[in-house]
Amino acid sequence: MAKSYWLMKSEPTTYSIDDLARDGKTSWDGVRNYRARNFMRDEMKLGDPVLFYHSNADPKGVAGVAKVCRTAYADDTAFDPKSKYFDPKSDKSDPRWIMVDIEFVEKFSEVVSLATLKETKALDGMMVTQRGARLSVQPVDRKHFDLVRKLGKGKKK
Repeated sequence: MAKSYWLMKSEPTTYSIDDLARDGKTSWDGVRNYRARNFMRDEMKLGDPVLFYHSNADPKGVAGVAKVCRTAYADDTAFDPKSKYFDPKSDKSDPRWIMVDIEFVEKFSEVVSLATLKETKALDGMMVTQRGARLSVQPVDRKHFDLVRKLGKGKKK
């Protein structure tokens, strides 16, 4: 089965590439956009590579690489009334929201900034560079993934 490639966004003040490096792996919970949920539920496969993107940061951009280590399962935050991601309409027998687990692969010593992504002609069409593309989970073409990782090489810690 062919790999798919992904970009997943997180605010570094919430969960950063350093947190993932420390923890080794994490659950990607709290996704409350149907399109992003569908990507995780229907298309993510074990071992799929992920560009770990720091959003709402200075600079915002790709901070490293992870990979999917557990495919879609029910997002338990949807059932927790104390969670900001609680959804009273989600049913445990047919969960509305799901999550995946990702594990750390590598960290770049410097973020490959959104400005760099936008300035790199070969990355034209990459969803994250498009105006209004705010999805926290989005597919990435393999050629774009490979180029972003190459831009990050030599910037690895």
